[in-house]
Amino acid sequence: MKKYRQQLPLLPLMLLMIVINVCAAPLPQFSQEKHMGVATCASGVCHGKSVEDSTENVMMTEYRVWLTEDDHARAYKTLMKPASKQIAKKLGLKSAHTAKICLDCHADNVPRNMRGKKFQITDGVGCEACHGGAEKWLSDHKETGATHEKNIKLGLYPSEKPRDRAKLCLSCHLGTKDKFATHRMMGAGHPRLSLELEAFTQNQPAHYKVDADYEKRKGSISSVNMWLTGLFYKADSQLQLLQSKQFRQHGLFPELSFYECHSCHRPMNPSRWPVEAASNNVPPGSIRLDDAVLVILASVLEVLSSEKAATLKSAIKQLHAASLKDKATIMERAKAIQAILNDVSVVVIEKKYMVTQKKILRKKLLADAGTGLFRDYSSAEQVFYAVETLSIDLKDENKYADKLDKLLAAIDEEDKYYPEQFKIIAQLFFQKLSE
Repeated sequence: MKKYRQQLPLLPLMLLMIVINVCAAPLPQFSQEKHMGVATCASGVCHGKSVEDSTENVMMTEYRVWLTEDDHARAYKTLMKPASKQIAKKLGLKSAHTAKICLDCHADNVPRNMRGKKFQITDGVGCEACHGGAEKWLSDHKETGATHEKNIKLGLYPSEKPRDRAKLCLSCHLGTKDKFATHRMMGAGHPRLSLELEAFTQNQPAHYKVDADYEKRKGSISSVNMWLTGLFYKADSQLQLLQSKQFRQHGLFPELSFYECHSCHRPMNPSRWPVEAASNNVPPGSIRLDDAVLVILASVLEVLSSEKAATLKSAIKQLHAASLKDKATIMERAKAIQAILNDVSVVVIEKKYMVTQKKILRKKLLADAGTGLFRDYSSAEQVFYAVETLSIDLKDENKYADKLDKLLAAIDEEDKYYPEQFKIIAQLFFQKLSE
């Protein structure tokens, strides 16, 4: 985890026109175009140059950045490590590097009849895993007169669009109805999954530059709006999954990865059952659905739409109450929360935020953290990313570097996370902002 991300230029906000439940582009893994392989992009006359080419409108070093700096390039190799072999053995798999449930996220695992001559599954999460099958746009995208819009029509995935980017990243870092890291996989040793869209985007080694040319071709979006898009889409994705086979199909027990990991996986002492859990209809001894992104959205909406915030808070309580009844009731309540978020998401995501509003959002999150609202590790983690994003956007991250460092230190080691420490640090940060 990097502490402070290099801020990209804040360019004019493009019109997003995002409605969460409107169909986005199909994920690259399920595109209709063949995946031609990383080697088709890697030559010195394409994206494999050793130094940036100032005569082109892209860096031309994209392949080298991916190969030498990006963990996605090593995703397949991870499956060959001893830890991965042990996970596969515990799951009864022949091997991790041949199992579909592993390859679906650790590689560009398209069907064999959709692989070009230079395609190698061992390339891991390569170019086309994110940019879509290049069969139709590979030759055309470098020709005179080629446009970004035309490339998209030919199968290029529109990863610059916030909702499509969120859908793509979350398809592996959260899961879909077709591929999902289950509690059984985690029990065998797979790490807990986590994603905050804007923070993870900025922490990736950049193989593009948001300059005037980029803005002309693809538009741009502020980091705050990207952060909000990630929150809404992650919430929507989780709620969809609660209504999918991934939650339903496990017999007597529901799929436990939908629950807050640390409500069980923590030291027995001191007791960490929070009073807030009682107010959300969760009695002591119960496992709780992971509601981190929902409670953070509720705090955000208290600033941006107080009426919707109250409605969302009530719906979250009903969801937790449903979790003590049966799967059908959980699915019903999840669908109701989706409707609430869909009703407000476009306005919140499209809005251009002024400095004052960004400061209020940051203070609100820290104020709520200071009351102990975000006690769970997953919600505290998301709050740190949010406060960091807002601080970088406000260009005062250096002024509050000490406070950000302490907030990060409180969540930096998951197994050593202590809610009261995070609460106190948030209080002090809030006080500093109030001076």
